[in-house]
Amino acid sequence: MNAIIIIGSPLFTVGSVKGALIAGVCVLAAYFLGNISPAILIGRLHGIDIKKEGSGNAGTTNVLRVLGKKAAVETLLIDIGKGVLAVLLGRGIGSMVMVDPGLLGAWCCVAVFCGHIWPAAFGFQGGKGIATGFGAVVTVCPPLGGTVLLIALAVMALTRRVSAGSVLAAASLMVLGFYFAPQYGIYFAVIGLIAIWKHRANIGRLLRGEEPKISFKK
Repeated sequence: MNAIIIIGSPLFTVGSVKGALIAGVCVLAAYFLGNISPAILIGRLHGIDIKKEGSGNAGTTNVLRVLGKKAAVETLLIDIGKGVLAVLLGRGIGSMVMVDPGLLGAWCCVAVFCGHIWPAAFGFQGGKGIATGFGAVVTVCPPLGGTVLLIALAVMALTRRVSAGSVLAAASLMVLGFYFAPQYGIYFAVIGLIAIWKHRANIGRLLRGEEPKISFKK
């Protein structure tokens, strides 16, 4: 029986061509699921282009600053939900067609994250992927997702800066992923590295003491 080896483990336990096609379609579906941008769509419902308002980022924090708490909560839940759904999709399809469900779920985890950051549907200009990444990671490995979330919340509470919590959470993910789920560690490391890179402007402002604090007044 043919198999394809991905990151040291057999991803496909069916014929390699059939397995590759199934996995490819599933990963592509996860990517386009990530293209769904509630920040952009909710902004349009309010008659604005969220990418031209506030920080210009299509994410929860900017929606909070520009449109208020209700819109921000909606954005957050949808972004997390699509991360969860993408991994469940990979696992479910993998189980049905004898493709390793864990590894296919991990590939879908990365795909939905990248789909959020670089959405073809919106000119490859998306958000920074924190909420979607969390939803995907916590579905692949709940203990890891929970630990990283606690780190993020603790840092945000201490600094009142979402970007500080996001960056430290991403850095923690790169390390803790190999502890909690070493078989998926490389996937988590890729997500963490991309998230930090997407926050490079925030990191610069944090180092200069110029990063604005979050406010929940709206």
